[in-house]
This record gives sequence, C-alpha cells and structure tokens, in this order.
Amino acid sequence: MPDAGTINLADANPAARRRLHQRYLDFFARQVFDFLYGLQGVGAFALITLGVGLRKLRVARAVVWPLIARETARAGLQLLPMFLFVAVALGFLIIGQTVSWLTRVGTTDLLGPVMVLVVVRELGPLLTAFLVLARAGSANVVELGTARALGEVESLEALGIDPVHYLVLPRVIGMMAGVFSLTVYLILGALLSGYVWAFIQDVPLLPGEYFSQLAGALSYLDFLLLALKTSAFGFIIAITTCYHGLAQPLELQEVPRATVRAVAQSVIGCVVVDALFIVIYLAV
Repeated sequence: MPDAGTINLADANPAARRRLHQRYLDFFARQVFDFLYGLQGVGAFALITLGVGLRKLRVARAVVWPLIARETARAGLQLLPMFLFVAVALGFLIIGQTVSWLTRVGTTDLLGPVMVLVVVRELGPLLTAFLVLARAGSANVVELGTARALGEVESLEALGIDPVHYLVLPRVIGMMAGVFSLTVYLILGALLSGYVWAFIQDVPLLPGEYFSQLAGALSYLDFLLLALKTSAFGFIIAITTCYHGLAQPLELQEVPRATVRAVAQSVIGCVVVDALFIVIYLAV
C-alpha cells in the first residue's frame, strides 16, 4: 500500500504535466502570433514598396538606376562564380547519378521529364533562392539595420529623400533580376555537367538524344512559370530582409536577431510560393 508521500507525488504529477503542456501551448501561440504580426508588417511594407515603385521609378533616375545596377551585380554577377561551382557539383552528384541509374534500368526515355521536374521546376529555383538569401539577403538586413541604428535613415528623411525609393526599391529590382539570372545559369550548368558526368561513366547516351529529350519535356509554360517563380522569390527575399532591417526601430545589438527572423521568414515565404507553383503545375 503506497504511503502518503507517494500518493501526494502521484497527485502532483498530472498537475505538473498540465502546467508544462500549458507553457508549451503558450510558447507555440506566441510564436504563431509573432509570425502573423510579422507577416502583416511585411505585407504592408510590400504594398508601400510597390506604390513607391509605381510613382517614383523614373524620379531621380541618375541616382536610382546606378543603384539598381549595383544591387543587380551584387545579387547576381558577384555570386556567379559560386553558382557555377554549385551547378557543376549539382550535376555531378545528382544529375549524373540519375542518368546512370535510368540507363541501367532501361528507362532513358524518362530522362527528359525527370530532369525538367527535378532541376528546372523545383531544385534549381529553390536552391538559387536559398543561396542568394544566405549571401545577399542577410547582408540587406545587416546594412539597413546598421543604417537605421546609426540614424542614417532619419538623416535621409530630413533631407527629403524617401528611404524606400533610395534604399529598398533598388534592392528589390536587383534581387529579382539576380535570382532569375542565377537560376538560369544554375540550371544550364547542372544539365551540362550532369551529361559530362554520365559521359565519363560510359553511359550510352548521345548528346543529341539527351538534349532532344530535355527539349521535348519543356514547354512554354515551364519558361513562363520559371520567370514568375524566380521573380517572386527575389521579391520575397528583398522585401522581407529590407523590412526587418529598415522598417523597425533597431539598436545595433538587435541586428543579428533581426537577421535571423528575416532569413527564417524568407525561407517560409519561398517554400509557400513554391508550393503554390506546384499546385499550378498540377492543375495545368
């Protein structure tokens, strides 16, 4: 027969478990509400940026257009060597192995559809978006957050310069162009290096047959949706990182935390958009 101490401990355990579950639920609820609040802020900031772009894109072109070219180079051209390396590695590690295994099982006629599905539609755009986010997107938060903390944004406003027009709009346009361009280079490099790897493995597949299968599996819809998807990825990354770096009153010690939030929300946004495009592919 259990003593009184054991009975009290048994009675206390369910209450302790309920309190622990309540703390977990409270933490989860706070995270959900913080995410929804941040999503609302990012959405409002996106609308403001679109409005500024429509009204002021041709204003101060001598100043803004060089900034757009600089941001395009930073989010595209400067990352090209890294992306060429990733494209070669992707082709060797994934595409070459896929070609080899399809040849072994005698289903090389499925090579074109598999490459289009895996590389062109999904892996290429999403991998490009994540790499650009890691390099250029996080830099946006650090630069704009530091400028905000040091009072440089308020100085621009005191001079009558719209910070969204001067700081955000060039980054949005440059990021969209950079993600699209790098995705094209990544896909082409991966497809070419994949065939080179298959050729090294003595896969009996002629270059003409390989590229004819790719061309047969592609349609105009793939090119259209690829442009729309990559532009959407660039827009989401630029808006989210600029929002967390610019639109919130920051101190210098808060910049790393804002960077983490911006990267996390950008990843979630890109994955959600990718899921929407998957639905479009399946519906068409």
